[in-house]
Amino acid sequence: MYRVLLADDEADVREGLLTEIRWEECGFEIAATAENGLEALELAERLLPDVVLTDIRMPFVDGLELVRRLQTALPLAKTVILTGYDEFDYARQAVSLSVDEYLLKPFTAASLTELLRGLKQRMDHERAEREDARELREHYHRSLPQLRGQFLSSLLYRRYPEASIRRKASQYGLSLEGEGCSVSVVRIGEPEEGAPLVGSLQQSPDEELKLFAVLNVAEEIWSEASRGIAFLHQDSIVLMDFGVAEEGWKEKRQQTLEQLARSVEFYLRLPVTIGTGLPKRSLSELQEAYEEALLALDYRLVPGMDRLVFLQDVESRPSEPLRFDELCEQALARCLKVGTPEELEALLADILGEIRESHAYSGIQMYLMEVLTAICRTAQSAGVELEELLGAGAQPYAELSRLTGLGEARRWLGELGAAVMQRIAGTRQHAYKDLVEEAIRFTRAHAHEPELSIAMVCSHLHISAGYFCGLFKREVKLTFLQYVLQLRMELAQELLRSTELKAFEIAERIGFSEPNYFSFCFKKHTGTTPKEYRSRAKEAEAGPLP
Repeated sequence: MYRVLLADDEADVREGLLTEIRWEECGFEIAATAENGLEALELAERLLPDVVLTDIRMPFVDGLELVRRLQTALPLAKTVILTGYDEFDYARQAVSLSVDEYLLKPFTAASLTELLRGLKQRMDHERAEREDARELREHYHRSLPQLRGQFLSSLLYRRYPEASIRRKASQYGLSLEGEGCSVSVVRIGEPEEGAPLVGSLQQSPDEELKLFAVLNVAEEIWSEASRGIAFLHQDSIVLMDFGVAEEGWKEKRQQTLEQLARSVEFYLRLPVTIGTGLPKRSLSELQEAYEEALLALDYRLVPGMDRLVFLQDVESRPSEPLRFDELCEQALARCLKVGTPEELEALLADILGEIRESHAYSGIQMYLMEVLTAICRTAQSAGVELEELLGAGAQPYAELSRLTGLGEARRWLGELGAAVMQRIAGTRQHAYKDLVEEAIRFTRAHAHEPELSIAMVCSHLHISAGYFCGLFKREVKLTFLQYVLQLRMELAQELLRSTELKAFEIAERIGFSEPNYFSFCFKKHTGTTPKEYRSRAKEAEAGPLP
């Protein structure tokens, strides 16, 4: 159903349109009715109708001015003008404003029904065109191989959260199932001593053909023997493996890589060298695994080195270093500022879960200090004083170093993080209230100005209109426009009770540039005219007769 806003200053016309037209059969429903142009404009901006059906001659704002404003506020809304034969000049203006339809008065229910059905057919067609994504999907599928390659290559140069990697991979139809990961890099040729290990991005056509031929062999063997992906990257073939937690992983992969090297040499007559980095526990470490695979390839120049190089064979690394990187720090800061206690608990468990018994004491201590630094830095940026949480003269780094065990350190950091999160949330809520209170003070001070608007208040507060509208409604339980109207009506009632000012003078004092529109709004708000309200107020003040 398309939503219709009906605007006409004649009540019998509005009633006739509501009762004589079978709106639902035509595919429409009445969202609201308005008895003047200004009311119609306010309703349209609030209700966002699909169609505005309006008379030309209306008080406060005529139909053409309404159409002109709606073209800016609601450019997708259709407009239908109702006009008489004696308003032909207006009708010509309607054509110049690109009004969608117009109907001459007097008209029959049948003629309006026919117009509505034609309008619905056109709107259905336009909606179908907007929603038709077939061509876009076809283009996406044609570009999918290139997009996959770009995505996989990006994992080699930047660290991403594992959840983000899996979500993006799923969008590209890539399976990264398996626990942990590793990266191997396949290079063609046996470089001479002193030759650069990183080849040029520009290859000759023959070299490109060789790379694609090696890729075909690698994809076939790799897909059969592992849960991984093979793809072309610059002058190399990159092999990603996602099953490193399997028992006997290294031996199985060594056999697969040996088979790959032999097949390339036998079928393509091309020598290859393959470097493999250390196995990783998380997909977020793919960048590091790739860098280690390149490092393994550096050992090709060592005399007597085999064509297959596992970094763990050539470098003694009893344990991986603890790394509290920028990604972890950003995740912790975001969680402290806008997360929930449950999210913070889970995140700290992941961060501190990186610590193993095999890590050196100095490395663990440095890692905990970096986590504490991230918490302190976030608190400082949010204006939270740690002394208020830990007590005067507190020295958090010294206190952390005095803790006797890892479990105690984990609890202490968790409690500190939770306290910082709670204080940040309280500070933010206080800031929200201060902002709304300042908006109300400004509004009350400028309520007499006809130009008072959301944009005017936002300019004073230096915030965006969207943010302000949501915040104001959440705190005040009214939209800003509803609050302004309520405020002006309260001021009008006070002036009617306490002064002898005429209605047009009161309208001017409370920000209405049009006295008749003030009277219209006052009656709609209070149920009485200004004159009746004043009379009743005086009678109430005088009290009952003796």
